[in-house]
Amino acid sequence: MPTDTALRRLVAATATALGPEAPTLCTPWDVRELVAHLVVRESRPDALPGIGLDVPALKRHTAGVQASLAALPFEELVARFASGPPRWWPTRLPAIGEPANTAELAIHHEDMVRAQPGWAPTELDRRTQLVLWRTLTTVGRLHYRSAPVGVVAVAEGEVHGRVALRGPRPGGGTVVLRGTPLELILHAFGRTGVARLRAEGTDADIEALAGHTRAA
Repeated sequence: MPTDTALRRLVAATATALGPEAPTLCTPWDVRELVAHLVVRESRPDALPGIGLDVPALKRHTAGVQASLAALPFEELVARFASGPPRWWPTRLPAIGEPANTAELAIHHEDMVRAQPGWAPTELDRRTQLVLWRTLTTVGRLHYRSAPVGVVAVAEGEVHGRVALRGPRPGGGTVVLRGTPLELILHAFGRTGVARLRAEGTDADIEALAGHTRAA
């Protein structure tokens, strides 16, 4: 089973268990609005520009589309997400869907889980962790491109690897981040406060990286 298919089922099950009004890390979205966002990104091409571009008119349109989906009965909304994208959507093909969706779904699943009291990290299988690691080695450079220090990620657990995501600034140091691919990719996508990993470096460099704002 493709990793994004398994994660889709997991996201749907977790959303159903938590309920529509449960909080998420994507403030101010609750679970209902987060699921609506996931439906928008893989079924409404007209609304996609408003997700990635900071253009007021585009963002207003996307917000309107998302709000209309969020107004659906919650069970219907979750079922629509669980059924996957339309047949004509590119990520319907496993060769495209797995690399395009695995990180998105894994991160947003943790956005739900880790916003709850007493949360515990989700245990993902080796194949999913491997896809997350491959994603990190490419998009991670984009997310850390403006980091004030060098960044090296070291994968631990069932998947092992090491990659430099940002070279050190002139005269500066480097922070080494160690954790599973899931924790590393959560950190790369701005979930610094909930990513369970180890940061190695000087106190000043670690503090500087902690204050670095990355795309969500």
